[in-house]
Amino acid sequence: MELIDELLADAKERMTKSVESSRGELATVRTGRASPHLLDRITVDYYGNPTPLKQLANVAASDARLLTVTPFDKGALGAIEKAIQESDVGLTPSNDGNLIRLQIPEMTEERRREMVKVVHGVAEEGRVAIRNVRRDIMSDLRDLKKEGEAGEDDERRAEATLQKQTDDAVAEIDSLLKGKEEEILEV
Repeated sequence: MELIDELLADAKERMTKSVESSRGELATVRTGRASPHLLDRITVDYYGNPTPLKQLANVAASDARLLTVTPFDKGALGAIEKAIQESDVGLTPSNDGNLIRLQIPEMTEERRREMVKVVHGVAEEGRVAIRNVRRDIMSDLRDLKKEGEAGEDDERRAEATLQKQTDDAVAEIDSLLKGKEEEILEV
């Protein structure tokens, strides 16, 4: 049935977006290694406008423990440095007048455990978003059945398909979580 297919396609698209959002959030969580994604969430007050750091500077991992931030406009150097200091990344920038260096310190066991808790929270948010999509679509399916636009068999088949989509999306988030957790705990 066309309406049901549209609802299932919508559910799949929204679940995929939730998984991608979780993947992006997990990439910004600090591990023991330098990754330019660590600074993805940072916004800089650039002439009074909050601007994402990656629009103002080139961020590179020059080695396993060092990030370099090279601003496109040298005048933004101070604002970028301030934004990094005030962020939740937990890194201290060193500014040489041309670029900012961020030394990634070894993570202590306690810090690793904190980061694991953070990634579990991010993954749970992703799972909740996926379950919310399922709940919304289930409700729409029941409405279709109630209005007589879909039969009970169609509704059951659609619910089974929706459940499989949900399980697949949650499994993908779980696998992202597992990978990130291993990356954090790797010494």
